[in-house]
Amino acid sequence: MRVQRILTLDGGGIRGLVSAIWLEALQAKLHAAGKGALHEHFDLIAGSSTGALIAMGLASGMPAKDITTLYEHFGDDVFPGAAERLWSRVTRSFTQGLSAPRYSPKGLERVLKRVFSDRTLGSVAPRAMAIAYDTVARTPLFFKSFKPEHADIPLWEVCRAATAAPTYFPAHLATIERRRRALIDGGVVANNPTACAIAEAVRLNDDASLKDIVLLSVGTGQATRPISEREATSWGPLEWAIPIIDVLFDGSADSVDYIAGQILGNGAYFRLQTPLTRGYDDFDSVDQTNLMGLRRTAEAHLERKETQVALDRLVSLL
Repeated sequence: MRVQRILTLDGGGIRGLVSAIWLEALQAKLHAAGKGALHEHFDLIAGSSTGALIAMGLASGMPAKDITTLYEHFGDDVFPGAAERLWSRVTRSFTQGLSAPRYSPKGLERVLKRVFSDRTLGSVAPRAMAIAYDTVARTPLFFKSFKPEHADIPLWEVCRAATAAPTYFPAHLATIERRRRALIDGGVVANNPTACAIAEAVRLNDDASLKDIVLLSVGTGQATRPISEREATSWGPLEWAIPIIDVLFDGSADSVDYIAGQILGNGAYFRLQTPLTRGYDDFDSVDQTNLMGLRRTAEAHLERKETQVALDRLVSLL
């Protein structure tokens, strides 16, 4: 089957809530048009980092509203508060050293196993792809539901590897394709997986034409917090350790948006993204103030006439 309708999902930690709310709105429009479930209208769903979790959730049949609930109610399990985080780091320092990752992966793994149970990558439909990076081989790893060697990989493990953001979580150790790997967040490769998804579509299709592709790229909110001149000129390795991850992830997403807009300039490329004027741009801020801010940011973007026009046109093409 040709790949003509593509959905891609950016990384961004808890900011995936923004993406989920936008997908809920798209699902509502599809229902209103009598077009059924969202995932049935795409031939390929691809995600990086938190977007990989959303991609696998959709491809495994989760309604968008359930994904929204996941972000709003289980964030504390993945990103526990200061006291629990401090105790976790103290206990992990004996095995991981004083510079241990900010979070233990146990909470994340519990949530992923609760969501996906024993589902495997080969069981999803439509085609789905998630991105991780192998620090041992120093190469990207593209998890593909349509690759026979990946069919039996548990979905929770795909998402654990794809969301292991450096400094936040330790790498995920796994044997994939008979090779032992240490896998970290795919955002270091492509926090916006759109270009990777387009390349995969061209490979899978019988011809290299892009003219029939309709693509929706969903962001997680654009960081707006400035890094001052003083900070940018005086920070060393310790100060840059966590901010550099956010800078690299957001910067790469913007460049891919530009590329996709140029090569799919036929009115069939759609990008949902907006500045984070209410919510924080932190990947791990799960307090209720921030969650409400992220929700309001997503809803405010949906209230814009331009957004509604774009979504209506997208629904007409799906």
